[in-house]
Amino acid sequence: MQTVEHNVDVRPVCFVVMGFGKKTDYESGRTLDLDATFEAIIKPAAERAGLRAIRAVDINGSGVIDVSMYDLLLRADVVVADISTGNVNAVYELGVRHALRPNTTVIMKEDQGRLYFDLNHINTFHYKHLGEDIGNREAIRASNELAALIVKAMASTTPDSPVYTFLPKLRRPRLSDEQYAELLDEAEEHHEVLSNVLREGREAFDRSDMQAAAAAFARACELKPEEASFRQQYALATYKTKLPTEEEALLNALRIIDQLQPEDSNDPETLGITGAIYKRLWLLRKDRVHLDKALRLYGRGFEVRRDYYNGENLATCFDMRAAEQSDPDEILFDRMSAKKTRISLVDILSSMIAEPSFQERSDRKWVYATLANTMYALERRAEGSIYEELFRALNPAGWEISTFEGVRSLSIRS
Repeated sequence: MQTVEHNVDVRPVCFVVMGFGKKTDYESGRTLDLDATFEAIIKPAAERAGLRAIRAVDINGSGVIDVSMYDLLLRADVVVADISTGNVNAVYELGVRHALRPNTTVIMKEDQGRLYFDLNHINTFHYKHLGEDIGNREAIRASNELAALIVKAMASTTPDSPVYTFLPKLRRPRLSDEQYAELLDEAEEHHEVLSNVLREGREAFDRSDMQAAAAAFARACELKPEEASFRQQYALATYKTKLPTEEEALLNALRIIDQLQPEDSNDPETLGITGAIYKRLWLLRKDRVHLDKALRLYGRGFEVRRDYYNGENLATCFDMRAAEQSDPDEILFDRMSAKKTRISLVDILSSMIAEPSFQERSDRKWVYATLANTMYALERRAEGSIYEELFRALNPAGWEISTFEGVRSLSIRS
């Protein structure tokens, strides 16, 4: 009788403390894709250094720190803590690690964000996002340098924890090996399940299968209900299904996104998606309340965060409201507000394109699409045509083309 051998992963463990999904850095107003940070920089760096990368979110679906989290914070051979966007859980878990272990803790953050709490005196590894994503050259650079930093931290006996630096006689606690290996395997399995669901959702968006996308992100919300970015994508896919009717799809999407409290949010993605739902309800029902809500949501997303998606739609909604006004002063106000918003958009987006790293941005197609529609609305049609060609040259999905053409028709018609 043959015995079945199970491969046991005996590599040292790199426990990664960080947020999940797309998060807004409220200091800079930018949205960062922290999953891209993990996949493009941290995981390859850990594996290059000979370690097994485990994310904090993978062992704790509830979002509440528990025994498993404390166990890993104590026992992991290395902890990499990404404190970008000032993630409260990540900073708290970093503090726990500093209290439990004198060394082998690496802190990192995105370059434009500020250090939170009293961390300015601690060495911190920096990396750079381009838009929401990370460019290929930056991913290679940061991953190589982070791997070297991890190796150096493992070889050093000098405390990197401020607790053990200032309390040198303190001795770290120790625990048995019981259930530790099982915990690591469960964490990797949870990460694989969630990663597969998210991949299914993204692929469904790419082929414009909104029903499949909505189903995938609904499942992601079940697996990690506190993650806002999953709920945003669930709402987006839901209203784009237009099923069972367009109006019902919009109302269903509104119920989904309302759990993120958009009226009180400063998250540009939440504001933009909720604004889009109300804009479409206005087009169906012609209820002025819906148009005013769309304007308020888009306006906050643009004015607070300078988010170009919100800005483009804010201008369109100003034009639509101007067409409904009877007071000449109100018409003039809305028309001028739309024009000033678009002039600001041209400045914002032109500055993005002028950046040397622009070609590595993952949102290039939307930058081009927004500039095209903005130029058309400003009656700069030759420039609009150039940016439209650049947008179409990036092979947008069918739903992306429909979105672009829908905004263009509204802008021109208004």
